[in-house]
Amino acid sequence: MASGLAGDLFRIKTLERLNADAEGGEHSLQRTLGPWSLIGLGIGAVIGAGLFSLTGIAAAEHAGPAVVISFAIAAIGCAFAGMCYSELAGMIPVAGSAYTYSYATMGEFVAWIIGWDLVLEYAVGAATVSVSWSRYVTRFLKDTLGINLPGSLVSSPFETYQLADGSMAHGLVNLPAIFIIVAASALLMIGIRESARVNAVIVLVKVAVVLTVIGVGLFYIKAQNYQPFLPPNTGTFGEYGWSGVMRAAGVVFFAYVGFDAVSTAAQEAKNPQRNMMIGILGSLFICTILYIAFAGVLTGLVHYDAMKGDAAPVNTAIAQTPFPWLRGLVTFGVICGFSTVILVLLLGQSRVFYTMAQDRLLPGFFAAIHPKWKTPYRSNMFFMVFTSALGGFLPISQLGHMTSIGTLLAFILVCIGVVILRRTQPDAERAYRTPLVPLVPILGVLSCFAMMVSLDGETWLRLVIWLAIGLLIYFGWSRRNSRIGREEGSNATTAI
Repeated sequence: MASGLAGDLFRIKTLERLNADAEGGEHSLQRTLGPWSLIGLGIGAVIGAGLFSLTGIAAAEHAGPAVVISFAIAAIGCAFAGMCYSELAGMIPVAGSAYTYSYATMGEFVAWIIGWDLVLEYAVGAATVSVSWSRYVTRFLKDTLGINLPGSLVSSPFETYQLADGSMAHGLVNLPAIFIIVAASALLMIGIRESARVNAVIVLVKVAVVLTVIGVGLFYIKAQNYQPFLPPNTGTFGEYGWSGVMRAAGVVFFAYVGFDAVSTAAQEAKNPQRNMMIGILGSLFICTILYIAFAGVLTGLVHYDAMKGDAAPVNTAIAQTPFPWLRGLVTFGVICGFSTVILVLLLGQSRVFYTMAQDRLLPGFFAAIHPKWKTPYRSNMFFMVFTSALGGFLPISQLGHMTSIGTLLAFILVCIGVVILRRTQPDAERAYRTPLVPLVPILGVLSCFAMMVSLDGETWLRLVIWLAIGLLIYFGWSRRNSRIGREEGSNATTAI
């Protein structure tokens, strides 16, 4: 019995089977995405409000102007995982990302854990961002157009807002949050090509906003604001000095989270063996350049000391220029940033769910592909309802760290997967090879695990509870209905 259970838990899905499933049958997705579309998806997922918020926090509390070094260090940590993702995405050009890679290397049980983890990561991530999107849109409409949306319709029932007489009242529903989730889901259902085009337009707008802030800000930098470039440590670990640079790297790492979502679109990429590497590493490289340039300008406009306790450090920096319209432009850039983050997170969510349903670890109902749109529309529809309910009715902003811990866990398993496949499938074709294996994957595991450990206990508790629910579903339903398990059982019966 024990050996049978162990065999079930660690049964793998071969590379040949994975690639065969991707290319044929009624559940096949359409390959329409080129390298620039994939880079656009990566930039769309990475550049959000983190650029405008985390930069000031990390500089003021930890690193000073040396925050530019922190962004570079965080990028190197991401690059370790990015190189591993690129190798596996080229070898296994199938939707599902880390879930699929784990199924091919560490077995069904580990694949289920990471797949279930990714469900939470993307769904909670999209819902959390939708709430922030709602707040920025509400502020933008008020400041630029003079439109005041009713507080009851932009706040969840668990949140309060101030009435005209100064008293407080509970909200009813966060309608803007629901709107953006429904709009993004509808776009994803209509087609991946259309979604990629809309994403590309919004990405161009928000990158233009970032470049405008950098370009204008360059002319108003004061050299004295860079002194000292690396503030001396205060005697407390993480408060300036090199320990502060490293602490800041951990803070700004989360501004990079999202590039892994590119790999969920591997089954819809043209020439994935080449283009997945370009999409993953290309988007990471572009975002790193923008982050470092933005951080350099921000700390040049305002001395890092002045940003302590500042809720809007970018607005403070913009005030050093004679262009007040830049503040509205930044708000618009943040809204664009949030919009594409939501779009790409929901894309990743539906593709992971679709792939798990294909494997019958979830009901096959969710593996259906629309005959005209060629998208997993039922998965999109399910998460449109589920995620919009989270964003509209729950105070889920406090769950934002769940996205980070889920991503870091996925990074670790992908890095381990590269090492395993190098040993078990040494002769398999690899369009891109991660350099210095096993050193690079090991560094990826260590850096990601170190950042997981730095997260608070409540985040870990939520992860454990969510995984416990997943284990009940796996042992109660998924293990018995597993497509690979049933086929192995059928083959064994035939052999007898």
